[in-house]
Amino acid sequence: MNRNSIRRATTCCLTAAVVLTSSSFVSNAAVSAGAGSLISAAETQVSVEAAGNASTAGVSGTIAKSLGKDDAKQVVQNEAPKSEYDDIAIAQVDDYVNVRSTAGEDGEVLGKLYNNSACTVLGTEGDWYKIHSGDVEGYIKAEFLVLGNAELAKSVGRRVADVKTDTLNVRAEASTGAELLGQVPEGEELSVVEEKDGWVKVAIEEGDGWVSSEFVETSTHYVVAESKEAEEARLKKEEEERRAAEEAARAATQRSSQRSSGSSSSSGSSGSSAPSRSYAPPSGGNGQAVANYACQFVGNPYVYGGTSLTNGADCSGFVMSVYAAFGVGLPHSSSALAGVGYAVSQDAMQPGDIVCYSGHVGIYVGNNTIVHASTEATGIKYTSPANYRTIVAVRRIF
Repeated sequence: MNRNSIRRATTCCLTAAVVLTSSSFVSNAAVSAGAGSLISAAETQVSVEAAGNASTAGVSGTIAKSLGKDDAKQVVQNEAPKSEYDDIAIAQVDDYVNVRSTAGEDGEVLGKLYNNSACTVLGTEGDWYKIHSGDVEGYIKAEFLVLGNAELAKSVGRRVADVKTDTLNVRAEASTGAELLGQVPEGEELSVVEEKDGWVKVAIEEGDGWVSSEFVETSTHYVVAESKEAEEARLKKEEEERRAAEEAARAATQRSSQRSSGSSSSSGSSGSSAPSRSYAPPSGGNGQAVANYACQFVGNPYVYGGTSLTNGADCSGFVMSVYAAFGVGLPHSSSALAGVGYAVSQDAMQPGDIVCYSGHVGIYVGNNTIVHASTEATGIKYTSPANYRTIVAVRRIF
C-alpha cells in the first residue's frame, strides 16, 4: 500500500493543542429545537503521529502495524509538520448538532455543539467522529464537522491575553521605551492582534498596542459544546437573573416615585457633583431609564480606576455606578461584565444593554450609539456606530 492510498483511506486521531474554553461564550449561542439542515460537509486531514508505537490509538496504530515499525517511521518523516489546528473540528450547521453517547442516531443526546463551535477530534468510528468539547465527550457524524481547516478555526476562534499583573502598560511600539498608550488592570481579557518576539499586540480603547508577553497569558477561545446539564443550569440562571432584574426595576421605579420632581442628585460610589451641574435622579426601572440616566454624565472626566459619575470613572466604573443607582450591583471589570445578566445578539440590542469590547465596556442608548467612559483625553462621551470596535458580548440586565 503506498502513501497516497493511506492518505485517501485514513483520518488521524490526535490531541488538540489549543485551549477550548466555554466561560461566557456558550451562553451567547442561541438555543432552539432541532438541528436544522446542514450547510457544509466535513473535510478530513491525514497525518501520522508516533507511528510504530504499538500503543498508538486509532488509525495511527493501525498504520504502524500494517507497515511495520521502520516503514511507518518513514511515513512520519515525509509528512508535513503537525499544525495545532489538525485535530480541531468546527461545526457547520444551521443551529446546532447533537453530541451522542454512541456512534449512531440512536445514541443518547449528551449535549449540543453549536454552529461555528469547536471540538477536539479524538478518533473515528465509521462515519462518526469521537469528540471532546467543553465538558462534553461523545460522537458526532463527520459530515457535520470541518476538520483541520486552520483558516476556519482562526476565523471562529478568539485569541486572548489575560492580564497577570496589577497594572499592564500598553505601549505604542514593542519596546519598554515606547510611548504609553494606555493601562489595563489585572484580570482583564484582551483580544490579541499579533504576537512576535516576546511581545503581544492587543486591542484596547486607545487603539492597538504592545505588551510584554511576560505579563499576560495567551490562549485561544472557541464556543464549545454545552452539556444537557449545563444548558439546564444556564437557562435556570438566566431566568433567575431576569426575575432579579424585574425586582430591581420595580424597586427603582418605587424610589423614583418617592422623590420629589424637583430634586437633583449626583451619583457614583465616590466623589460629589461639580457645582456647575445638577443631575436628575434615576427615574423608572427599565433599560431606557438606565440609558437616560447615563447620558446626563457625558462630558465628565475619565479616571483610571475611578467610579464617580461626576468626578471621574473608568469604563467599567461608569457602567457599575450607573447601574448602582438602580439598585443593581455589578463588578468593576470590563471582562467580568461580559458575564452578567443574560446574552442578547447585536442585532437585538436595546437601550440599557451593556456592550463589551476587548478591555472596554459601554452602555447602549439606541440609534446605534453607546455612552461610555472612553479615555483620559475624551472622558465620558457618545460613540456611534456601536460596533466601532469588535463587540465581544452584549448583556442585558433589565
